[in-house]
Amino acid sequence: MRLSFTALALLGLLLAGCSKDPLYQRQGKAFERPVTISIWGLPDDQAERHTDAVLADLQRISTKLHAWHPSSVTQLNEAFERGEAIPVDEELLGLLKQSIDYEQRSDGLFEPGIGRLVAAWGFHQDTPVTKLPDAVTVAALLSTHPTLADLHFDGSEVSSSNPALALDLDAVATGWALDRSAAYLRKHRVFNALITVGDNAIALGRNGSVQWKVSIRHPRKATEMATVLLQSGEAVALAGDFQRYFMVGNKRYSRLIDPHSGAPAQTMQAALVITPPTLEAAAIAAAATQPVFIGGIDNALGYARRFGAGEVLLIANDGDAYSTPGLQARLKWLAAPTHLYRLR
Repeated sequence: MRLSFTALALLGLLLAGCSKDPLYQRQGKAFERPVTISIWGLPDDQAERHTDAVLADLQRISTKLHAWHPSSVTQLNEAFERGEAIPVDEELLGLLKQSIDYEQRSDGLFEPGIGRLVAAWGFHQDTPVTKLPDAVTVAALLSTHPTLADLHFDGSEVSSSNPALALDLDAVATGWALDRSAAYLRKHRVFNALITVGDNAIALGRNGSVQWKVSIRHPRKATEMATVLLQSGEAVALAGDFQRYFMVGNKRYSRLIDPHSGAPAQTMQAALVITPPTLEAAAIAAAATQPVFIGGIDNALGYARRFGAGEVLLIANDGDAYSTPGLQARLKWLAAPTHLYRLR
């Protein structure tokens, strides 16, 4: 009997050692970006069901908020051009009002009303153009001064006092959708998950005994630059001139357009922010990267603080890195910059 008991005990240990790691992962696509959903600690069938729901909602919102394919946003822009009011649902109404708050915090560097400028630079098509827009056209668009302050709300109806206002919510939509995904998971008692959409992510709980880890893309190489651990509820967003751009000669023109100059900002290669846990953590992170990037290294930390972003990493045009002390301690460099400076 003793031998049988020992054999059974050894068999149990072997089976335990071979048991599946309770980490479920799925990849997909939304917002024209790769999506990865990771859930730890649930049976596969439950994790699969929740992943299906999250991915479907991300794809629904991606379609709804598209800036140039037919969508709720293009319908609004057409109505604005005609000088008409149009009803919108509660979801989009909330996003617009949230975006107005972010615009005000950023001195207008986060400006979703410059859709016509974005289109003039060739970024309202699936493949960006490779030529510069006409300078007269850009100047004329700038002179119309479109801002979200032009929006007017009457119950569920939205109108614009400026027919040149054209919404492009790309800078905030991904983060806003991630916040919705996190809210869904919390509601359904999924407490340990990581959702990434392109260079945006939000973490819930932990990956077993360790924190969730996200990769940071190198702005000039097809590799990862670093990894960083996220605490539960934190969100991260990375904006860079490498995400959607074209080259003319040796000069790079990206989708990160400075609303004040009307041209793509060329202040740095990349800007990353991490925001603390709130119900808007991912939207705030996404929106904050715009003024942090466009405002330049000297102004980046000030804008980050306006948004409540706790940690910031900047990659300058010469490849040097600037990091807040807290983030510097959390980074694991895979391709370390030549110089790393503290951002204070």
